[in-house]
Amino acid sequence: MNISVNYSEDYQGLVSAELHEKLQAIHEGIQTKTSTGSDFLGWVNWPSSLTPEFLQDIKVTADRIRSNSEVLVVIGIGGSYLGSKAVLEALSTPFQKDDHLEVIFAGQLVSGSYLKQLIAYLDSKEVTLNVISKSGTTTEPAIAFRFLRQYMEERYGEESASRIIVTTDEEKGALLSLAKEKGYKRYVVPGDIGGRYSVFTAVGLLPIAAAGHDIEQLIAGAKKAEEELQVFDIKSNAAVKYAVIRKHLYDKGYPVEIMATFDEKLTYVQEWWKQLFGESEGKEGKGIFPASVLYSTDLHSLGQYIQDGKRMLFETFLMVEKASDDLTVFEAEDNRDELNYLSGLTLHDFNKACHEATASAHLAGGVPQITLMMEQLDEKHIGHLLYFYMMACAYSAYLLDINPFDQPGVEDYKRNIFKILKKPGY
Repeated sequence: MNISVNYSEDYQGLVSAELHEKLQAIHEGIQTKTSTGSDFLGWVNWPSSLTPEFLQDIKVTADRIRSNSEVLVVIGIGGSYLGSKAVLEALSTPFQKDDHLEVIFAGQLVSGSYLKQLIAYLDSKEVTLNVISKSGTTTEPAIAFRFLRQYMEERYGEESASRIIVTTDEEKGALLSLAKEKGYKRYVVPGDIGGRYSVFTAVGLLPIAAAGHDIEQLIAGAKKAEEELQVFDIKSNAAVKYAVIRKHLYDKGYPVEIMATFDEKLTYVQEWWKQLFGESEGKEGKGIFPASVLYSTDLHSLGQYIQDGKRMLFETFLMVEKASDDLTVFEAEDNRDELNYLSGLTLHDFNKACHEATASAHLAGGVPQITLMMEQLDEKHIGHLLYFYMMACAYSAYLLDINPFDQPGVEDYKRNIFKILKKPGY
């Protein structure tokens, strides 16, 4: 199940004795939870610490949602929605059947039209809410919950209490207080796991399970990655390898990383990855800027810049070895589209060829490249991939002497908006 990491240059020559020593210190600090920001290293052993009883409780709640609802509205922003959204998109089919529970997100933006149209859409459906916020006062989800809670209470009356599920802090906060008062079903956002590292907690697991996916396999994949990445070996530890290559390219003057994929199901994995690395690394005037492209779509737009633009970026391909569904090009009698030369080729194999061609062109154009290869898109492999990224992100930030687990810059815009809107105390 290993994520394979391939680099367009010689990897072994990148690790000096000094860097090896630093990497080993980082590894020990993460595993013993003594690194900078250690209060938020709870995610490191989280997959292996989950009990069958916890997972069963999640599954029971998910089954109840599926039995009485057609729509689950998940209210959250940042890590409170991106992890579950990434998994749901990776495992879903583009065109769902009518009897499939629909998971809709709210609170990830502030839009009157979005909320108004969402509420109108819900009128013809049976609904459950899952509001996710450690404090309950994060502005964007709090606004959405204010409107949606009112909607649920007006529509369902006393029954609304059984249709609202809260995922929040275990000990304090406005949402916890409200949940106790109303009798809402509660799940905990662990105090030692930050939002962008929380996909394997109830934050991500409940929406994923409610959508009908196998959370035990998801956690099994994460546990396998946890086990593999506990071993410090600069050759075989994929998280170390990825972090080393990124730091090398950053030092060579490439401060932008573009994650490229040929599978549209991975677009929200890209969005989750951007938050994970952007919030974890982008501090003190340092950090690699994470961007993403979907090929071959973006080969007809951003591809021109990547090929010939300013040489400040490197490209990381996230590739899937096996396709879950596919089509084979057939031979047409008239061949007007001149595609008969592709007869017998699957579309997945076409994308493999497109990857090879694109990588060769961009490399010739001066774009350094990393390729990450995962075997297939299923719960187990997605769990493995996401844990790998979390560990690699921690190494990457520590190599920059950055705390991966705070986000002081995010607070700046919040303070400003509170002043502009005259929030008491600001």
